[in-house]
Amino acid sequence: MTELLAVVTITILAVMSPGPDFAMVTRNSLVLSRRAGVLTALGIGLGVLVHVAYTLLGVGLLIRQSPWLFGVVKLVGAAWLVWLGVKMLRSRPTVQQQDIAQPVVAFSDLMALRVGFLTNALNPKTTIFIVSLFMQVVGSQTPLAVQIGYGVFVSLAHIVWFSLVALCFSAGQVRLKLLALRHWIDRGFGALLVGFGVLLGIAKI
Repeated sequence: MTELLAVVTITILAVMSPGPDFAMVTRNSLVLSRRAGVLTALGIGLGVLVHVAYTLLGVGLLIRQSPWLFGVVKLVGAAWLVWLGVKMLRSRPTVQQQDIAQPVVAFSDLMALRVGFLTNALNPKTTIFIVSLFMQVVGSQTPLAVQIGYGVFVSLAHIVWFSLVALCFSAGQVRLKLLALRHWIDRGFGALLVGFGVLLGIAKI
Protein backbone atom coordinates (compact mmCIF):
# COMPACT_ATOMS: atom_id res chain seq x y z
CA MET A 1 0.00 0.00 0.00
CA THR A 2 2.87 2.38 0.80
CA GLU A 3 4.45 1.64 -2.57
CA LEU A 4 1.13 2.23 -4.36
CA LEU A 5 0.59 5.56 -2.62
CA ALA A 6 4.12 6.63 -3.49
CA VAL A 7 3.64 5.74 -7.17
CA VAL A 8 0.30 7.57 -7.32
CA THR A 9 1.58 10.69 -5.55
CA ILE A 10 4.81 10.99 -7.53
CA THR A 11 2.99 10.36 -10.81
CA ILE A 12 0.36 13.03 -10.17
CA LEU A 13 3.00 15.61 -9.25
CA ALA A 14 5.11 14.73 -12.30
CA VAL A 15 2.17 14.79 -14.72
CA MET A 16 0.97 18.21 -13.55
CA SER A 17 4.40 19.84 -13.78
CA PRO A 18 4.75 22.13 -16.85
CA GLY A 19 6.76 20.94 -19.81
CA PRO A 20 6.64 20.17 -23.55
CA ASP A 21 3.61 17.88 -23.17
CA PHE A 22 1.56 20.66 -21.57
CA ALA A 23 2.67 23.15 -24.21
CA MET A 24 1.70 20.87 -27.11
CA VAL A 25 -1.71 19.93 -25.73
CA THR A 26 -2.53 23.54 -24.88
CA ARG A 27 -1.45 24.81 -28.29
CA ASN A 28 -3.32 22.13 -30.27
CA SER A 29 -6.48 22.58 -28.19
CA LEU A 30 -6.45 26.35 -28.44
CA VAL A 31 -5.33 26.84 -32.04
CA LEU A 32 -6.66 23.68 -33.70
CA SER A 33 -9.56 21.93 -31.96
CA ARG A 34 -10.69 20.04 -28.88
CA ARG A 35 -10.39 16.78 -30.80
CA ALA A 36 -6.78 17.54 -31.75
CA GLY A 37 -5.98 18.35 -28.12
CA VAL A 38 -7.50 15.14 -26.77
CA LEU A 39 -5.77 13.04 -29.43
CA THR A 40 -2.48 14.75 -28.56
CA ALA A 41 -3.13 13.75 -24.93
CA LEU A 42 -3.79 10.17 -26.02
CA GLY A 43 -0.53 10.17 -27.98
CA ILE A 44 1.32 11.39 -24.88
CA GLY A 45 -0.11 8.49 -22.89
CA LEU A 46 1.02 6.03 -25.56
CA GLY A 47 4.47 7.61 -25.48
CA VAL A 48 4.64 6.92 -21.74
CA LEU A 49 4.06 3.22 -22.44
CA VAL A 50 7.23 3.19 -24.56
CA HIS A 51 9.27 4.36 -21.56
CA VAL A 52 7.53 1.83 -19.31
CA ALA A 53 8.15 -1.02 -21.75
CA TYR A 54 11.89 -0.53 -22.12
CA THR A 55 12.28 0.16 -18.39
CA LEU A 56 10.64 -3.16 -17.50
CA LEU A 57 12.93 -4.85 -20.02
CA GLY A 58 15.97 -3.30 -18.33
CA VAL A 59 16.89 -1.07 -21.27
CA GLY A 60 16.01 2.06 -19.31
CA LEU A 61 18.73 1.35 -16.77
CA LEU A 62 21.20 0.76 -19.60
CA ILE A 63 20.33 4.13 -21.14
CA ARG A 64 20.62 5.88 -17.79
CA GLN A 65 24.03 4.34 -17.02
CA SER A 66 25.47 4.83 -20.50
CA PRO A 67 26.37 8.55 -20.88
CA TRP A 68 26.84 8.47 -24.65
CA LEU A 69 23.59 6.56 -25.29
CA PHE A 70 21.64 8.85 -22.98
CA GLY A 71 23.27 11.82 -24.71
CA VAL A 72 22.01 10.60 -28.08
CA VAL A 73 18.47 10.19 -26.72
CA LYS A 74 18.64 13.65 -25.16
CA LEU A 75 19.83 15.35 -28.35
CA VAL A 76 17.20 13.62 -30.51
CA GLY A 77 14.47 14.76 -28.12
CA ALA A 78 15.86 18.29 -28.01
CA ALA A 79 16.07 18.45 -31.81
CA TRP A 80 12.44 17.32 -32.12
CA LEU A 81 11.23 20.07 -29.78
CA VAL A 82 13.29 22.74 -31.53
CA TRP A 83 11.98 21.60 -34.93
CA LEU A 84 8.38 21.82 -33.72
CA GLY A 85 9.04 25.20 -32.15
CA VAL A 86 10.61 26.65 -35.29
CA LYS A 87 7.59 25.53 -37.32
CA MET A 88 5.30 27.40 -34.92
CA LEU A 89 7.51 30.48 -34.89
CA ARG A 90 7.01 30.72 -38.65
CA SER A 91 3.22 31.00 -38.19
CA ARG A 92 1.64 33.91 -40.09
CA PRO A 93 -1.46 36.00 -39.36
CA THR A 94 -4.81 34.94 -40.78
CA VAL A 95 -5.40 36.80 -44.04
CA GLN A 96 -9.18 36.87 -44.01
CA GLN A 97 -11.45 37.36 -41.03
CA GLN A 98 -13.78 34.51 -42.05
CA ASP A 99 -10.87 32.08 -41.83
CA ILE A 100 -10.29 32.72 -38.13
CA ALA A 101 -12.39 29.79 -36.96
CA GLN A 102 -10.67 27.39 -39.35
CA PRO A 103 -7.60 25.31 -38.42
CA VAL A 104 -4.26 26.81 -39.42
CA VAL A 105 -3.37 23.68 -41.38
CA ALA A 106 -5.06 20.38 -42.12
CA PHE A 107 -4.32 18.38 -38.97
CA SER A 108 -5.50 14.79 -39.17
CA ASP A 109 -6.27 12.60 -36.17
CA LEU A 110 -3.15 10.58 -36.90
CA MET A 111 -0.99 13.72 -36.98
CA ALA A 112 -2.32 14.89 -33.60
CA LEU A 113 -1.74 11.43 -32.14
CA ARG A 114 1.77 11.28 -33.61
CA VAL A 115 2.78 14.72 -32.31
CA GLY A 116 1.71 13.80 -28.78
CA PHE A 117 3.40 10.41 -28.99
CA LEU A 118 6.74 11.73 -30.26
CA THR A 119 6.76 14.70 -27.88
CA ASN A 120 6.64 12.32 -24.93
CA ALA A 121 8.50 9.30 -26.33
CA LEU A 122 11.50 11.48 -27.26
CA ASN A 123 11.55 13.36 -23.96
CA PRO A 124 14.55 12.15 -21.90
CA LYS A 125 13.07 13.71 -18.77
CA THR A 126 10.26 11.16 -19.01
CA THR A 127 12.96 8.50 -19.33
CA ILE A 128 14.50 9.67 -16.06
CA PHE A 129 11.11 9.86 -14.35
CA ILE A 130 10.00 6.36 -15.36
CA VAL A 131 13.37 4.72 -14.71
CA SER A 132 13.70 6.41 -11.31
CA LEU A 133 10.13 5.47 -10.39
CA PHE A 134 10.61 1.79 -11.15
CA MET A 135 14.16 1.50 -9.84
CA GLN A 136 13.83 3.53 -6.64
CA VAL A 137 10.16 3.46 -5.62
CA VAL A 138 8.93 0.10 -6.92
CA GLY A 139 10.48 -2.78 -4.99
CA SER A 140 12.44 -5.50 -6.76
CA GLN A 141 10.09 -8.09 -5.26
CA THR A 142 7.01 -6.45 -6.75
CA PRO A 143 5.35 -8.92 -9.18
CA LEU A 144 5.71 -8.09 -12.88
CA ALA A 145 1.93 -7.91 -13.27
CA VAL A 146 1.78 -5.20 -10.59
CA GLN A 147 4.63 -3.29 -12.23
CA ILE A 148 2.77 -3.41 -15.54
CA GLY A 149 -0.28 -2.12 -13.70
CA TYR A 150 1.78 0.80 -12.39
CA GLY A 151 2.91 1.56 -15.92
CA VAL A 152 -0.66 1.53 -17.22
CA PHE A 153 -1.67 3.85 -14.37
CA VAL A 154 1.10 6.32 -15.23
CA SER A 155 -0.02 6.29 -18.87
CA LEU A 156 -3.69 6.76 -17.98
CA ALA A 157 -2.79 9.58 -15.57
CA HIS A 158 -1.13 11.42 -18.46
CA ILE A 159 -4.12 10.84 -20.74
CA VAL A 160 -6.68 11.97 -18.16
CA TRP A 161 -4.76 15.07 -17.06
CA PHE A 162 -3.91 16.30 -20.53
CA SER A 163 -7.41 15.52 -21.81
CA LEU A 164 -8.72 17.81 -19.05
CA VAL A 165 -6.21 20.43 -20.18
CA ALA A 166 -7.48 20.02 -23.76
CA LEU A 167 -11.11 20.41 -22.67
CA CYS A 168 -10.25 23.49 -20.65
CA PHE A 169 -8.38 25.33 -23.39
CA SER A 170 -10.81 24.43 -26.19
CA ALA A 171 -14.01 25.61 -24.50
CA GLY A 172 -15.93 28.88 -24.42
CA GLN A 173 -15.90 32.27 -26.05
CA VAL A 174 -12.39 32.97 -24.81
CA ARG A 175 -11.00 30.53 -27.36
CA LEU A 176 -12.91 32.18 -30.20
CA LYS A 177 -11.51 35.56 -29.25
CA LEU A 178 -7.98 34.22 -28.90
CA LEU A 179 -8.14 32.59 -32.33
CA ALA A 180 -7.86 36.05 -33.86
CA LEU A 181 -4.38 36.13 -32.30
CA ARG A 182 -3.52 32.53 -33.04
CA HIS A 183 -0.35 33.35 -34.97
CA TRP A 184 0.99 35.06 -31.84
CA ILE A 185 -0.16 32.10 -29.76
CA ASP A 186 1.66 29.78 -32.15
CA ARG A 187 4.79 31.89 -31.95
CA GLY A 188 4.59 32.01 -28.17
CA PHE A 189 4.31 28.24 -27.83
CA GLY A 190 6.94 27.86 -30.54
CA ALA A 191 9.34 29.95 -28.47
CA LEU A 192 8.53 27.80 -25.42
CA LEU A 193 9.27 24.59 -27.30
CA VAL A 194 12.53 25.96 -28.70
CA GLY A 195 13.45 27.02 -25.17
CA PHE A 196 12.58 23.57 -23.78
CA GLY A 197 14.62 21.96 -26.54
CA VAL A 198 17.68 24.14 -25.98
CA LEU A 199 17.56 23.69 -22.20
CA LEU A 200 17.09 19.98 -22.65
CA GLY A 201 20.03 19.76 -25.01
CA ILE A 202 22.44 21.52 -22.66
CA ALA A 203 21.08 20.23 -19.35
CA LYS A 204 22.99 17.63 -17.36
CA ILE A 205 20.20 15.28 -16.33
